[in-house]
Amino acid sequence: MLIGLLPWALILGVQGGQKSMSWLEMLMMTGMNFAGGSEFAAVNLWVHPLPVLLIATVTFMINSRHILMGAALAPYLKHTPLKKVIPALFFMCDESWAMGLAEAQKRKAAGLGFNLPHYMGVCATLYIAWIVFAAFGAAVGPLFGDVAAWGFGMAFPAVFLVLMRGMWKSFAAARPWFVSLIAAALTYLSVDGAWYVPAGTLSGLFAAYYWGAEP
Repeated sequence: MLIGLLPWALILGVQGGQKSMSWLEMLMMTGMNFAGGSEFAAVNLWVHPLPVLLIATVTFMINSRHILMGAALAPYLKHTPLKKVIPALFFMCDESWAMGLAEAQKRKAAGLGFNLPHYMGVCATLYIAWIVFAAFGAAVGPLFGDVAAWGFGMAFPAVFLVLMRGMWKSFAAARPWFVSLIAAALTYLSVDGAWYVPAGTLSGLFAAYYWGAEP
């Protein structure tokens, strides 16, 4: 997981450094908004003067998927004290959510509860690695050219493919994924902005509800 994550964090930092972001600004942004997709969107919109409202709106739209991710974890966290749940959800990202949910499902099948130490260990590892390498990338960013040409961009999709493979059950169960993918792709190609995020999310939800209601 880290092999795919670290180059992507470096790319984020380098792109931020080339937009005149300092390593401290990058460290604070990634530390307070632990969500890679919205961070890349913020960096792409990073100009002077800063379009604060636009960045905040796009960040909210992209991070809206965390609402669904938190809802998926809710049944496993219902017996956990709120003072532990809030930090657990703050450090939740796509990778830690997928790994934590897979672990929770295995433990539930064995009659066990949610393994919070395991989940927080995953979160801490990913969090520290992400913010440190992103800050390092911002510090050395001005020294590099177009890092996108290096091909490291495939690292992030590769990580998600690995996560999806670990959660794969059957083609029938994955139909909402494909509906979400197609809707998001079509919206991305036809509508400017980050509208492909809610489009993919809502279409996937409707597809899951429709097929989930079948006998």
